[in-house]
Amino acid sequence: MKTEHPNIVEFEVYGDYALFSDPLMRLGGEKCSYQVPTYEALKGILSSVYWKPTFIWRILDVRVMNPIQTEVKGIRPIKYGDGKNDLAYYTYLKSCRYQVRACFDWNDNRPELCGDRNENKHHCIARRMIEKGGRRDIFLGTRECQGYVDPCVFGNGAGAYDDLPELGFGLMYHGITYPDEAYSEETRRRMTARFWYPVMKNGVIHFLPPEDCPGQKPLREMPMKSFSADEGNFIGLREFGEVE
Repeated sequence: MKTEHPNIVEFEVYGDYALFSDPLMRLGGEKCSYQVPTYEALKGILSSVYWKPTFIWRILDVRVMNPIQTEVKGIRPIKYGDGKNDLAYYTYLKSCRYQVRACFDWNDNRPELCGDRNENKHHCIARRMIEKGGRRDIFLGTRECQGYVDPCVFGNGAGAYDDLPELGFGLMYHGITYPDEAYSEETRRRMTARFWYPVMKNGVIHFLPPEDCPGQKPLREMPMKSFSADEGNFIGLREFGEVE
């Protein structure tokens, strides 16, 4: 369900390295990053800044500020099964910086939390958490890639690709729709992977909403996690002292 007012948040996320891994490149045990962040990765970053099951973050746009560079590193991950070390090569993005614009909508899959639908409260908290650098650790795609967030005005400053009219990235992973964010009967009670064809215009990628992605692949059945005060995993309005 749409919120009553625009609740746009804008922030800059940056770090020394990023790994927005292509699922197809993981088959041999090695990882290679996409050239740009995925919708799911940016949504995860914003959820680390501030999140409640009452609403769903929508990533609107990302602006690539630094030139796209890669660096290959030799990694010794632990093998599945025997616990021994293996040797693999991971291809990271280097010296990353992005401007992000996003908003939130109410989660229609959680009518039991309608009492927490205070748009002004959540918007103000989200902006305050961006100023403080987030509630939880920020990382760019994977845990070893530490990231940082700062408030910004989307479009300010010079970007590396401002003068590039158009650049396509081919078929790319968009994200996963979980049961508690289902938007159709086909996505209820299951995990669904989404794919799309991103295009960067003058340094900016405009994201399609999850429901508009041309590629939708059901993965498996999955129950929806419940949140409520009775179960002790959601305190809602009591968190910030609105009610006793």
